[in-house]
Amino acid sequence: MKAARIHAYGASSEIKIEDAPLPTLNPDDVLIRVVATSVNPVDWKIRKGYLKAMIPYAMPLTMGWDVSGIVEEIGSAVTMFKPGDAVYSRPDIARNGAYAEFVAVRESELAAKPSTISHVEAASLPLVSITAWEALFTTANLTKGQRVLIHAGAGGVGSIAVQLARAKGAHVTTTASAGKIALVKSLGADEVIDYHAQDFSNAAKDMDVVFDTIGGAVQEKSWGVLKPGGMLVSITDKPSEDRAKAEGKRSGFIFIGPNAAILKDLGQMVDLGQVRPLIAAEYGLNDTAKAQDLSETGRATGKIVIYVGHP
Repeated sequence: MKAARIHAYGASSEIKIEDAPLPTLNPDDVLIRVVATSVNPVDWKIRKGYLKAMIPYAMPLTMGWDVSGIVEEIGSAVTMFKPGDAVYSRPDIARNGAYAEFVAVRESELAAKPSTISHVEAASLPLVSITAWEALFTTANLTKGQRVLIHAGAGGVGSIAVQLARAKGAHVTTTASAGKIALVKSLGADEVIDYHAQDFSNAAKDMDVVFDTIGGAVQEKSWGVLKPGGMLVSITDKPSEDRAKAEGKRSGFIFIGPNAAILKDLGQMVDLGQVRPLIAAEYGLNDTAKAQDLSETGRATGKIVIYVGHP
């Protein structure tokens, strides 16, 4: 099979399109014929070696931990899926990923692909949706009527978070550039702060939850917009527990893993029209390096998808 692999950590020029062996199936694995995968910041962070102390990868490595495709073969212990099923997943990041024509994924990490969208759209959803869901609901316990500030509402994670919070019945404020205000309002934002024209820390107040997707100075300023007892939850830098305690607020930090239960519920929301994917750009497997380069700029509106093969 063809795969986009790296043999050493480094720049995007390390990505090579080459022949690779088919994945070996464990009894609980499903072999997926990949139709599409997508790019997430964790991909190029791994490529650069930022996570090598946390996850010691063997080289060569196939990246790409989002997938939508068709079940090609199943392991001897698999009972929930059969060849021909359309599925999607955020697989185990410790294994080889989906920048390839085939990928092996544990049955427990799979869900049926939403039926009303394409594989390209479905491939954009797993990692960012699990991230947004766990941040807003599992960690922050966002409920109907609460006020939430979501940073970068036009980004990959933010665009899904806005829709999930809206579907929950929360009052949604988000930050975006002027050119993206109409877009994030169409996703369900009640209020949009143009961060180029206005400091969000002066425009937002009394938030029950702040979802930080940026970190740094943005995270520091976010403490000031929370009401007492509110939660700052981040996916970039771990918020200070000491500061949270001193201010009578709460902090949370997440690094997600596979979660098929969330993907199953998300698929139902997609098919009901409550969540829609936001695609920034689409590349072929041969242009995986270009796709990662775009992701690294941080300027993509929505998700960057890599199309691998026909359904």
